[in-house]
Amino acid sequence: MDRLNAMRVFTRIVELGGFAKAADSLQMPRASVTLLIKQLEAHLGVQLLQRTTRQISLTLDGAAYYPRCVRLLADLEETEAVFSAARHNPKGLLRVDMPAGIGRLIVIPALPQFTARYPLIELEIGLNDRPVDLIREGVDCVLRGGSSLDDSLVARPLVMLDQVTCASPDYLQRHGMPQDFAALAGHQMVEYVASNGKRFGLEFVVDGQVQALNLPKHISVNSADGYLAACEAGYGLVQAPYYHVARRLKEGRLVEVLREVPPPVMPLTALYPPHRQLSRRVRVFVDWMVELCTQPGNIFFRDQSRP
Repeated sequence: MDRLNAMRVFTRIVELGGFAKAADSLQMPRASVTLLIKQLEAHLGVQLLQRTTRQISLTLDGAAYYPRCVRLLADLEETEAVFSAARHNPKGLLRVDMPAGIGRLIVIPALPQFTARYPLIELEIGLNDRPVDLIREGVDCVLRGGSSLDDSLVARPLVMLDQVTCASPDYLQRHGMPQDFAALAGHQMVEYVASNGKRFGLEFVVDGQVQALNLPKHISVNSADGYLAACEAGYGLVQAPYYHVARRLKEGRLVEVLREVPPPVMPLTALYPPHRQLSRRVRVFVDWMVELCTQPGNIFFRDQSRP
């Protein structure tokens, strides 16, 4: 038995959720995939996977073995890359996860620049508003907004995102344009609910201090696009990164309010597991993201003149 190949098969089964999908992905006969897993379990003396007619799940031993396989295979790949052409022209699959808005509006439109520079890297992009488990889900790198980060991951700061407070024209016609922070007492908001259940109100920088404010609400949503859709429908004030509302502001579907007391800026960070720190693919992608985030004129910033 080729143990390294068996480990690759095992990790691919876990990541794709099935023997058949793993076989197709690796371009192997399905019988060979099944045989390798049986041989691997026999060699280890433990059962790694629970098989039913409907799904595949990890046993406790399998859950402990999986991250070790991921680290070992990644270390082997990067060690080989140091002594090969891949050091200068990295190749292989790179799995990246990011918020849907950033992916759709910023990263994917610019990706032809990256793939032209690194044509041998195959990208698998996940667009999620929920945080992913990098080790469990086999993701190499994630982009996350906000300051609540996982201390077990390596963090690379990318940019501080401008945020704006918005409302729909219909809402402002009914409730009036607030002229200062104190005038918000008569207004309503749309509440954002994160995947972990945390609820977000509004925040404003007033005289250099961040002031949190929870206004009455008629609706709460758990996705960024739904949050803005509720705002457009007239349910109240929202706060979002400028890039996510720039087009709506330009088209008049939303109106910025209280520009003099903006929300605090939001950090955007690239994170990856410590065992991926030497990965050439991860490093070149994160370096490219730094370049992208600091290009003058991009819509991360309300003031288009600053990098």
